[in-house]
Amino acid sequence: MEAVLLQGKNLLEDLSLEEFRSPHSLGKGASIGAHYRHCLDHFRQLFAGLETGTIDYDARTRESLLETDLAVALAVTESLRISAQELHKRSEEDPIEVCCGVTYGDKEAGSASSTVGREMMFCISHTIHHYALIAILLRSAQREVPEGFGVAPSTMRYRQKMAGAY
Repeated sequence: MEAVLLQGKNLLEDLSLEEFRSPHSLGKGASIGAHYRHCLDHFRQLFAGLETGTIDYDARTRESLLETDLAVALAVTESLRISAQELHKRSEEDPIEVCCGVTYGDKEAGSASSTVGREMMFCISHTIHHYALIAILLRSAQREVPEGFGVAPSTMRYRQKMAGAY
């Protein structure tokens, strides 16, 4: 988890404020900041849930400052990265309840039993997916993207294996 947060931090440090918060036509007006804030929201809910025993992904704060103020996004990223360093003190097998709406309409969010390790995997995978979207937005603006940004670790290993096969 710390590695994916560090990837995000490194990317943010290389962006201008304009690049971070400008809406993109490819994403129906979503900015890099909006995608990044979405990732931070999920990590924040994970850490909040570790304290209460329930992760509620629907209760994300969607704090607009995180998608418009690069310095705030960097500070929250660093705070989460430090918190991630403490996760080794927990067992990945610790049970946790998860709430998340998965239907449209008036139906309430469902809940399910999970583990801390599974939810860590979810947040990392979800973030990598959004990093891939961020990479598309950057490339559409003719901006270079760091090697491996938005690429799943299994895909990177596969590419390395295939490169060695030639």
